[in-house]
Amino acid sequence: MHATAGTAIASEASGSAECIHQLQLPGSEVVKWPKACAHYRPPLAISPPAGIVLNSFHRRQQRIQAVPSLPPSSSPSPRAQRVRKPILAGNGTAPLAAAGARSTLAPDSLAESLLRAAHVIAAVRSGRSLTVALRALDPADPATRAAAQEVAYGSLRRYGCGEFILRRLLDRTLPHAETEALLLATLYRLHTRPDAAYMVVDQAVSAAGELVGGAFRGLVNAVLRNYLRQREALLTAMADDQEATFQHPAWWLARLRRTYPDCWPELVGVGNSLPPMTLRVNRRRVTLNDYVESLRRSGLPCRELGGSALMLDRPVAVDVLPGFADGLVSIQDAGAQRAAELLQPMAGERVLDACCAPGGKTGHLLELADIELLALDIDSDRTRRVQDNLLRLGLVATVRVADCTASEQWWDGQPFDAILADVPCTASGVVRRHPDIKYLRRESDVRRFARLQSTLLDKLWPLLRPGGRLLYATCSVFPEENGAQIDAFLVRQPGALRLAEERLLPREEHDGFFYALLRKAL
Repeated sequence: MHATAGTAIASEASGSAECIHQLQLPGSEVVKWPKACAHYRPPLAISPPAGIVLNSFHRRQQRIQAVPSLPPSSSPSPRAQRVRKPILAGNGTAPLAAAGARSTLAPDSLAESLLRAAHVIAAVRSGRSLTVALRALDPADPATRAAAQEVAYGSLRRYGCGEFILRRLLDRTLPHAETEALLLATLYRLHTRPDAAYMVVDQAVSAAGELVGGAFRGLVNAVLRNYLRQREALLTAMADDQEATFQHPAWWLARLRRTYPDCWPELVGVGNSLPPMTLRVNRRRVTLNDYVESLRRSGLPCRELGGSALMLDRPVAVDVLPGFADGLVSIQDAGAQRAAELLQPMAGERVLDACCAPGGKTGHLLELADIELLALDIDSDRTRRVQDNLLRLGLVATVRVADCTASEQWWDGQPFDAILADVPCTASGVVRRHPDIKYLRRESDVRRFARLQSTLLDKLWPLLRPGGRLLYATCSVFPEENGAQIDAFLVRQPGALRLAEERLLPREEHDGFFYALLRKAL
């Protein structure tokens, strides 16, 4: 019987490939690598930990059919044992699995969820955003997708933890990205399900059989069994590694310590936590009290956070929310809802939402007042999402694919009464919702985004009428993108007046945001 996934996205799995090379030393397992990976060099012999027998010297061609039962728990070795890995030629890495490859695993098995999560994790670690990586999982059935997504998100949130363990157990970087990602996914599942360790390892080995023709199946087995034997020693050693302990890149931690010396551990803790599910009630369609009552009748208790924000006691699927399809409510963090509240659009105003995707703030502006709204975004896929969201809410705006800094291509010359500049940023304040940021951001990105934000402010300011308002918004906690950016802008623009500034540091009820409301002199 296969182990079921329980709760937790979809991705491709590699097909098998004919093995044409093998290497074996006495006392070691046979290691095979596929013809499809012609860039493999003959690997070093894998030296499994004591007690592990994979393909023995006397059973050269026999493949592993199941994971042998694990020995009883024993005292951890003071030093973690290492496993040698195959070496690849060229740049030392193997390509990601081809999209569309099919898995032979049971769709509802934990092995399938681990395999699909591994594809997502490998894609993120290669530089793709989590949003893009998750698109490959759309064809999966909902239960499989949910199970794999939970593993992928959880593994990415635990930045540095799995990597630390693998550095201790492997003598060099694993040459196949998705096999390494599979190990990271499995280490996360072992962290959350220590009571089912043997089953998790068995399922991980089955998933490894779907990658590179099963070439790393024995290695995955050996590494995970070695981890289980030495878990306590590894976790003790991990306490001395700041990235593994705080689950953030070292440069990020250093910036938080400098900027927030009194509360940086709390900010890190929030960034590693699960985000709440917060709703924005559409006051055009229903009162706050009436919607709270609808939630109560549906068995969905919530907490009022001020304004139109309600935080559910537990996340649920959107189709469970009363009136979601009819536009009574939207999903939006309470901190993000402050944007429209601060800009305070008034009836009849001409408003520009300069970087509108994914559209939450766009919809909120239209819910607050009857305005003439132009919403721009440079990404066509994201603008389609904005249009779909407005259609669900029953709201109307002009949504265009355009670069807001190239106003000569889209502006009609009529100045705006108000502008929302929700600028691109490091997104360091919303990392619990987007854990891929920990992998994708570099310290140099802070300065790069600051330069872009400066350009956006300078390009948008001339489009505002005298006396008009511009709200500068980021979801960053780094001061170079926030207060320092506005200070520099006010020096460049003596005719700009700072009406209000609001810094929201990440906490349980909301993510991290920065807002500065500016007025243009008459």
